[in-house]
Amino acid sequence: MDSKIQLLIENIEKVIVGKRVPITQTVCALLTGGHVLVEDVPGVGKTQLAAALAKSVDGVFSRVQMTPDIMPSDITGFSMLNRETGNFEYRKGAAFCNFLLADEINRASPKAQSSLLEVMEEHQVSIDGETYVLPAPFMVIATQNPVETYGTYHLPEAQMDRFAMKISMGYPTASEEASILDRNEYENPISRISSVLTTADITELQEKVKQVRAAENVKNYIIDIVNATRSDEGIKLGVSPRGSIALYKSAKAWAFMDGRDFITPQDVKDCCICTLAHRIMLSPKGKSAYETAEAAFEKILDKVPVPTE
Repeated sequence: MDSKIQLLIENIEKVIVGKRVPITQTVCALLTGGHVLVEDVPGVGKTQLAAALAKSVDGVFSRVQMTPDIMPSDITGFSMLNRETGNFEYRKGAAFCNFLLADEINRASPKAQSSLLEVMEEHQVSIDGETYVLPAPFMVIATQNPVETYGTYHLPEAQMDRFAMKISMGYPTASEEASILDRNEYENPISRISSVLTTADITELQEKVKQVRAAENVKNYIIDIVNATRSDEGIKLGVSPRGSIALYKSAKAWAFMDGRDFITPQDVKDCCICTLAHRIMLSPKGKSAYETAEAAFEKILDKVPVPTE
């Protein structure tokens, strides 16, 4: 593993105990220039993960509590009349940062949720005929609680498709929870870490990931997986081309993190579920056959032939 990536992961692990997989997945998404949706029950470290990543990189961090009364202008910014000059001046919103934490995103109104669409896809904001480019790197980490969904607004498929990965934290083991108690006895461990990388380091790593190669049969393997979701009777909405691009980029980053400059079919399989499962919709038949989108992809991976050369 690249020494800078190793340093970043180990720094985050000073705050997040025993969650190497979701930490690695989040860093993988960062290396692709993508965004992450963290869905899990309250109190398992979703917000801490985002804060630890942001604090580990010497960049600008913004947090938006996505309540029902939040306005799109809180995120994208707005134009305000300057009484002295008589001109309208643009005031930047929370999106103008390197790491944007959208906490409890499903509690915000659809209008506020949709304000993130252009921000996440094109890394820019368009207001009053003007376009404002966001700083690089830019990453949105959104959290949501899958229980207690009364009064929340389900993210539409177009919004879900903007997230490179959807991950979950899971409960800690007994030994991990004992370590969590020790670390939090006197203060929040987030206050004890400092930045170990710069935004320039992240940009450099992202450029290196782009140079990772993929053989034609590995690319065809990605295409076969995606096409399988479009022809499966248990899946009402299959993976879009944006999803296949996300899987391709994620596999590149996964290979790079493993110290290689080429993708293997195993890289594709390792990234498949967290990259694609949130992009499909199960049909009534699929819900009875698979129960979850993740289970559907496990079946698909078993059926799609793996390239051997």
